[in-house]
Amino acid sequence: MATKGNSGDLKSRGSLSIFIVIGLCFIFYLLGAWQRSGFGKGDSIAFEITKQTDCSVLNNLDYQTSSDASMVDGSGSELKEFKPCPNKYIDYTPCHDQARAMTFPRENMIYRERHCPSEQEKLHCLIPAPKGYATPFPWPKSREYVPYANAPYKSLTVEKAVQNWIQYEGNVFRFPGGGTQFPGGADAYINQLASVIPMDNGMVRTALDTGCGVASWGAYLFKKNVIAMSFAPRDSHEAQVQFALERGVPAIVGVLGTVKLPYPSRAFDMAHCSRCLISWGANDGMYMMEVDRVLRPGGYWVLSGPPINWRNNYQSWQRPKEELEEEQKKIEEIAKALCWEKKHEMGEIAIWQKRKNYDFCREQNTQLTMCQSTNPDDVWYKKMEACVTPYPETNGPDEVAGGAWQSFPERLNAVPFRISSGSIPGVSVEAFLEDNRMWKKHVNAYKRITKIVDSGRYRNILDMNAGMGGFAAALESPKLWVMNVMPTIAEKDTLGVIYERGLIGIYHDWCEAFSTYPRTYDLIHANGVFSLYRDKCSMEDILLEMDRILRPEGAVIFRDRVDVLIKVKGMVRGMRWNTKMVDHEDGPLVSEKVLFAVKQYWVAEDDKTTSS
Repeated sequence: MATKGNSGDLKSRGSLSIFIVIGLCFIFYLLGAWQRSGFGKGDSIAFEITKQTDCSVLNNLDYQTSSDASMVDGSGSELKEFKPCPNKYIDYTPCHDQARAMTFPRENMIYRERHCPSEQEKLHCLIPAPKGYATPFPWPKSREYVPYANAPYKSLTVEKAVQNWIQYEGNVFRFPGGGTQFPGGADAYINQLASVIPMDNGMVRTALDTGCGVASWGAYLFKKNVIAMSFAPRDSHEAQVQFALERGVPAIVGVLGTVKLPYPSRAFDMAHCSRCLISWGANDGMYMMEVDRVLRPGGYWVLSGPPINWRNNYQSWQRPKEELEEEQKKIEEIAKALCWEKKHEMGEIAIWQKRKNYDFCREQNTQLTMCQSTNPDDVWYKKMEACVTPYPETNGPDEVAGGAWQSFPERLNAVPFRISSGSIPGVSVEAFLEDNRMWKKHVNAYKRITKIVDSGRYRNILDMNAGMGGFAAALESPKLWVMNVMPTIAEKDTLGVIYERGLIGIYHDWCEAFSTYPRTYDLIHANGVFSLYRDKCSMEDILLEMDRILRPEGAVIFRDRVDVLIKVKGMVRGMRWNTKMVDHEDGPLVSEKVLFAVKQYWVAEDDKTTSS
């Protein structure tokens, strides 16, 4: 006779068997999508295994977790079908809408900042993909080639023709790796920077590229295992950030204007501006002070192009030499006041290094105002100030403020200084280590369900509620990158921890649209997002935004309470998503479940069937 314990074992084995079958079927569904998109054509192996696998469990049976099966199906509530938006919204960026932007002042780039639609202006429809949309090429081929249909804008091929940014060839765009400041190629330019900045030993890992263009600098930094957060406004250079993301490079729509950058203090090992058209000396040096805030003590700032080396270039730049001389003089003065050390100037490249602690600056007679805010990471919609963010306290001239640098990948799993120093209330070393273990376990379970998670099929990944970055750390691979989002309403702000680990991320409120183009992420991870935003804003609005930024045939992994996921499952049925809910890897008695979803492939059609 089976004992009670044996009975439990049999239940677990049965649950595991169904779990594995569902995993196989989910893989084959994705492989089918992969074949349709052109990524994995000719995969006869998948077809043969599919014939031997009883995938009717997906077609005829909704996988039943410990909750009632009818509830899992979302039945009992009327299905709401979301219609496609009109085709004019194919590249709609709600908080960076061109028409709305033009109603705001142009002073200090205010009109290029985030200006989100009111509740009455929000769309309640699905953003269509353009006709002919194709899954992006796998990395690293995507660095050089983007399907024309995905972003059909040729203006940059004309405007930047001599600068080697982008070329149109048949049905693809080709990116030769050039830029305004490095027409001969990004590799040679980056190697020149690496002769001064320690990029080859893992010490410099995170970079900020201001005014990034099509992000060729960030694209080729991956060869050094350096990951760049690139940003540029949505302006007359149509689709530059969209091109960056289509290439598989991290980027957001953004600008240095009047609002603080959505990153924590001491985030980046290096910041970069290559002809980024930012008036660094304007507003009493406020923009350089904002770079100083987000730059780690000991970090580097690179400025290439005007006004550097103005004496030899003012004629080719077609600008008065007096104006350029004054511009560089202001930059030099502000850098000195910030206590940055100039490390290098050759040709049109200048490099400064931020001091590793304040001891180097105590004797300096500076007129700069120190910021009064007690939290330099409180930045969401906060006005930028012409003040200097104080260094963390140190105990001697040799100590690095904010903790000694560690090389990557060692720093990925090392305890970050913000945690070891007790800077984040309620987050201990033990909690960090346990979080690491938990996410390794979760990600291993994801891989059992869909083995292509880290295969290269998903390059651009978004974690909507990143915590301490455990999901991204467990996935870390040169085949992919993760945009770690710290919700502005999160109980604990750990985005600084994520950067210390050598990962990147951004603050965001999911009650608003994300600063990106449609169809820019291959995989979205939503851990506890809807529980977090319960009673804060509409689940429908958040799901529609997820649909906007997810590629056709992209995937979503939801992790939340079963009652929450039942509602999500019911709603996305009307959004052309296929879903499957599975138990927590620890078994059916755990109230937290996992919902896998895949967005169906569909593209814009005649506007007769569309709705707003």
